[in-house]
Amino acid sequence: MADNSSPVRDYAIMYYTYVLQSRKSNRLYTGYTSDLRKRFRQHSENLSGYTRGRGPYDRIYYEACQDEGDAKARELYLKTGKGKRYIKSRLKRFLSRTG
Repeated sequence: MADNSSPVRDYAIMYYTYVLQSRKSNRLYTGYTSDLRKRFRQHSENLSGYTRGRGPYDRIYYEACQDEGDAKARELYLKTGKGKRYIKSRLKRFLSRTG
């Protein structure tokens, strides 16, 4: 009997680790969410405590995960010194243009 299952699984929920950049200060903010558009809107509308009053923001980077724990772990890593260096290296051309 042949296996007709697809190698790609259909996941209803994805989790996103994202990086925002403040247009005011060029500072970076890292977070994670299951609804990237809604979360960005919350940051833009000053509905998020930590980023309130520090925007407007541009979403400059995100990664998708199938597991919430993986997205949270990635967020925590990107907030470390090594993680910040990774983001700055990964986005070096973009960040050099934004100041």
